[in-house]
Amino acid sequence: MKLNQLAGREGSRKNRMRVGRGIGSGKGKTGGRGVKGQKSRTGVSIKGFEGGQMPLHRRLPKRGFNNIFALRLTEVNLGRVQTAIDKGKLNASDPITAAALVKAGVFKRSFDGVRLLGKGEIKGKLNFEVHGASKSAVAAVEKAGGTVKVLRVQKAEKAEAENKPGKPEKKSGKQAGGEATA
Repeated sequence: MKLNQLAGREGSRKNRMRVGRGIGSGKGKTGGRGVKGQKSRTGVSIKGFEGGQMPLHRRLPKRGFNNIFALRLTEVNLGRVQTAIDKGKLNASDPITAAALVKAGVFKRSFDGVRLLGKGEIKGKLNFEVHGASKSAVAAVEKAGGTVKVLRVQKAEKAEAENKPGKPEKKSGKQAGGEATA
């Protein structure tokens, strides 16, 4: 047997049906879509429509709660920080911040800040500047002689809004040039 003699089993491959190619093709004129109506046209999105009956996604009760003020803190364990220090990616004498951890490749990005967790061990005296820390992480760092400074968390959008200059305050009822008459 040669490569040019290889073929799929009979009926394993089938040509696709080309619709709208004349009456003789069997799928001409309406192209298999039936006659008239919304579904015969393109761009139809009526998935979930149940003929006027209350759709399933509206019959079922809402579940859960989505806190729009929740902060996305990137979590990092003490063990990962120690590994980065051992590999020479982090300098133990400098304060360990979110920017330093991203630069060292411990994680890709810090969304609203960094939360320090206590899994793993640290060998030396380290100074952390993070946006949150577990009790076990703080205890482990202080036991090794280091410090944990918890920074104030600020949402990215809120920080940008505070940096932009605001509108000047409106003046009260009296005009600058004269007094109001009664």
